[in-house]
Amino acid sequence: MNNIANVQIDSQRLILVPISPRYRESIFQEFTKEITDYTHVVPDPDIAKTDVFIKQSIQELKDGTNLELVILLKETKEFIGCIGLHDLNTNTPELGIWTKKSAHGNHYGREAISALKEWAENNLDYEYLRYPVDKRNIPSQKIPESLGGIIAGEYDKTNLGGKILHIVEYRLYKPIVEI
Repeated sequence: MNNIANVQIDSQRLILVPISPRYRESIFQEFTKEITDYTHVVPDPDIAKTDVFIKQSIQELKDGTNLELVILLKETKEFIGCIGLHDLNTNTPELGIWTKKSAHGNHYGREAISALKEWAENNLDYEYLRYPVDKRNIPSQKIPESLGGIIAGEYDKTNLGGKILHIVEYRLYKPIVEI
């Protein structure tokens, strides 16, 4: 996949834009221990690690292997979180998302994932999208379920902080279009 470094995806209330250094402070401040309780990555007390993440994400955008985007409110451009579509060089890319604590409860995650899934349907050739989520994270499970996701398996995975996650992996298939 090439030419994704300038992708912008709009939904009703949100804009998804490529990650850039302009969001480093927001990412660093909002990517907290509470937010990452059920994620593979964990927060780091050193903002330099955020800089490394942003730099790597920008390179992967240029390479066309990962689509790492920032979620902003459309009206105010307020930072809401990050969303990604990873492993674009496979036929089973993986969706991932986190939103800041103060944005929880507004269904921004559902709206953002829905918009990214629609973009993928229109721009990628894939078998299905993977959406792994810890089974204790009920709000996050509701996202793929609301989009017709099918549970494909369960497994344990140790996150970067040493915590064992109990993953339920959903598959989101492209809609079948009849001719």
